[in-house]
This record gives sequence, structure tokens and C-alpha cells, in this order.
Amino acid sequence: MATFQDVTERFLRYVKVDTQSDEVLGESNFPSTEKQKNLGRALTLELTQLGAKDVYFDEQYCYVYATIPATQEGHRTVGFISHMDTSPAVSGKGVNPQIVRSYDGKDITLGTHDGVTYILSPKDFPSLLDYVGKDLITTDGSTLLGADDKAGVAEIMTMAAYLLAHPEIGHGDIRIGFTPDEEIGAGVDHFDIKRFDAEVAYTVDGGALGELEYECFNAAGVRVQITGRSTHTGDAKGKMKNALLIGMEFQSMLPEAERPELTEGYEGFYHLDKMEGTVEHCTMSYILRDHDREKFEAKKAKVQEIAAALNAKYGDQTVQLQIKDQYFNMAEKIAPAMYLIDEAKNAMQQMGITPKISPIRGGTDGARLSFEGLPCPNLCTGGLNYHGRYEYCCIQSMEQIAELLTILVQRL
Repeated sequence: MATFQDVTERFLRYVKVDTQSDEVLGESNFPSTEKQKNLGRALTLELTQLGAKDVYFDEQYCYVYATIPATQEGHRTVGFISHMDTSPAVSGKGVNPQIVRSYDGKDITLGTHDGVTYILSPKDFPSLLDYVGKDLITTDGSTLLGADDKAGVAEIMTMAAYLLAHPEIGHGDIRIGFTPDEEIGAGVDHFDIKRFDAEVAYTVDGGALGELEYECFNAAGVRVQITGRSTHTGDAKGKMKNALLIGMEFQSMLPEAERPELTEGYEGFYHLDKMEGTVEHCTMSYILRDHDREKFEAKKAKVQEIAAALNAKYGDQTVQLQIKDQYFNMAEKIAPAMYLIDEAKNAMQQMGITPKISPIRGGTDGARLSFEGLPCPNLCTGGLNYHGRYEYCCIQSMEQIAELLTILVQRL
């Protein structure tokens, strides 16, 4: 018989499938990595075996669609969406999850790799102390965990299994969608909204239990390409143009206080995500974020101004920019459908969960879907410290979130 406790087994199974997306490969391929399809196919088979209807795997673009048929009239058709890929920031290959039972509030030794011992400590991550007495799933220090967003996938699948096993629970049609390449900003590039056919939806892609989000960043990616000139160092005066140093100069011209590690809440930032090159050529990748649309546009204008100034100094076409908008703040699109937030809050309170409404310091597939006509706020997954070796999630939180989804569909 299906239970909410099944979410842990599913999660542990899913994180072992390497689904890391790749921003560079994504420029010419969709999905960016073929290995994401391995999880897509497995979820398709599992949904079919559970008894879901209209199960479909888009073999070309790596989307999974399914329906849990309505059991009662008078409900909306609601969708739930999570992404299958994991962040390119840290390897997702060979994930070896560890379960810490009844966490005691002390340091957790994850493992030693390449001579470095990784320790998950409440000194560095104070939120750990919120989970004393709870069961945690961590990494072994060699990879990320993949709770972003395989915890969401596992919770949706557990909801599906539970509802399909309990047809006496009244709800409308429930649409399920799993997407690739969300971590590189392309998650809904080929999402078939017509096939999905939901009135409203939620992404399950947030953090700690109780998080409920309907505001997110405006987001853009910036690629800076710098062309230098290499000469013999002994005869370089007046000739050499060091692309690496020009790149450092570019970075120095950005507002020093507007970096991720120095901002919070509604504050935006410029983030240098990658830099590589030689004297002759340097490439830098940035992400630009701001909740305020005017400030967001000003950030894009700022990097263009810097490029123009450096080109005036070092020569035309020394610095070339590519700016790509990724998503926009979905708050304005959620505003006409605030019942989605109210009912999510009510469902949480029904379970004794305290709702925590806050702006997303990131984005979800729901941001773009909201602008395409599908209002889609974001729900919690129970995971924390995403995109790194110190990622962890709480088993009890995942179980409650799977149950939360089943209660929410009864209210809509």
C-alpha cells in the first residue's frame, strides 16, 4: 500500500541517476545532456506502473507528462512540475547519499576526497540546528546530492502513488510534468503547455518545509569574450594586450557590494560564475539577478557601459557581450490567481506547518510558465544548501510535503 514514507526510497533511487545539465552543451543541444533521458524514461515507466493516465515521454526533448484522473467534480485541473536535471556547479555523477538518523546538532563528517575532509557543520550552516532529532540525507562530500530537484520529483511521484491507491479522495484532474535543463535556464524551452492542459500549476522546487514563493528574480546570463594580443614578454611594452587582466578590470568596474555573498532578500547581484582563458583570449560568464525590473535593466545596461568603456580604452571589439534574458519576476502573473497562495497556506496550516512566504533568490520553471499563461508559484521540497557538496534534505520534511500535495489538490 502506498504511503508517504515511500518518498525516501524514491529519492534515494533518483539521485543515483546522473542528470547534470551543461550550459555550454545547451547552446547547441536540447536537452543539453542525453543522460537526463535516463531518469525521464524511468519515471515514465514508474508512472505507467502506478496506473497514471496519458503517460507520455517526449523522447526528443526529454519531458515527462502524465495525468491522475479526477475523482470528483467541481475541482480545478492543477499541475505539479519539478525538474530532473541537477546543477552544473558540482558533479552529480556517482552520488552516494548518507542517512543521518536523529541528528544530534553536531558536525557531520561527510567524507574525505582528494585529501580534503568535508564537514557539514552548524557553525557554517546554522539552519542545521532546526533539524535536531530529525533524519537527514547528506552527500558523501564528493558530489552534490540532487535534492534540487529530485526531492520535488520524489514528492510528486509519492503524491501520485498515494492518490492512485486512494480513489476515494476527491480531486480534479492532476497533471504531472517533469522537465530537463532547468538549472541552465532552459527548462521550459520546449514544454508543451497544450499537452499539459492545466488551469494552474505549482512547481515543487523550493527549500525548507513551509516555503511558499510567488516572487522571483528577473534573470539574465551574460557571456563576456575578450580578445587580447600576445607578444614576447621581454618585448611587450606598448604591444601586449592581456585579455586576462582586461577581464579582471571588467570585474573591478562592477559594484563591489552587489555580489551574491553580500546580498539577501530583494537585493540583486552580479555573479561571476566562470572565468577562463589566456593572454590572447578570455571568456567570463555572469548571471545578473534583481527582483525589481528597472534595477534589472540597469544591471544589463551597466555591463554594456563597462564593455564600451574598455573598448574605448583598448580598441574596438576587444570586449564583446552576449546577454540573454532567462526569466522574469512572476509576481505580476500570480497576482490575479492569489487563491493559489491562499490555498497552499491553508493546506499547510491544516497540517500544522507554518507558511514562510518569501521571494525566491533564484528562479523556477514556473517563472517562465507564468508568463506563458500558466500561473505557477513554487512550493517547498525540504532540501537545503543546493548546488554544492553540503546539500542535504530532511526525510520528515519530504514526507510532509508529499502529504501536503495530496491535501492541496482536495482544496483546489
